[in-house]
Amino acid sequence: MKALIVIDFTNDFIDGSLPVGQPGIDIAPRVGELVQAFVDSGDYVVMAVDLHDGDDPYHPETKLFPPHNLRGSRGRELYGELAKVYEANKDAIYWMDKTRYSAFAGTDLELKLRAHGITELHLIGVCTDICVLHTAVDAYNRGFELIIHEDAVASFNPAGHEWALGHFAGNLGASVVSGK
Repeated sequence: MKALIVIDFTNDFIDGSLPVGQPGIDIAPRVGELVQAFVDSGDYVVMAVDLHDGDDPYHPETKLFPPHNLRGSRGRELYGELAKVYEANKDAIYWMDKTRYSAFAGTDLELKLRAHGITELHLIGVCTDICVLHTAVDAYNRGFELIIHEDAVASFNPAGHEWALGHFAGNLGASVVSGK
């Protein structure tokens, strides 16, 4: 069984306080297509969305990044067409708040995946070299087969994006695919 994990595809990460910018805007249609295709096929879909409550001096990201994905803010809402796809299918999509880079850190993600018999994870979203990468490493360490959709991941760091794509395949044994 397979699952699609959509990582941090929110307004703040595309055009808000911590923006990927044009690379994120460019993949938005593909992100929406993939979510709809997985929902239509009855596969498990997880919306893994970063959540912060403000300037927490003990959170490690506070020193690294400006405030982003704040609870109740427009920045934390899903970006573009994905928001519409989610609204139309929210009964078939598992929304999961996360507070660290990896969607596995401090969440019930692994329990949900195991309960659904999931062995294959498809990862999309942002940032390729941060949250997607950390989620992929944790998934690899938990024995999941990985598929990264190259046409549905983006970063504000082009060199980091390219490095992460190579790392997924070369070090995690992931299949890096594109539907283009």
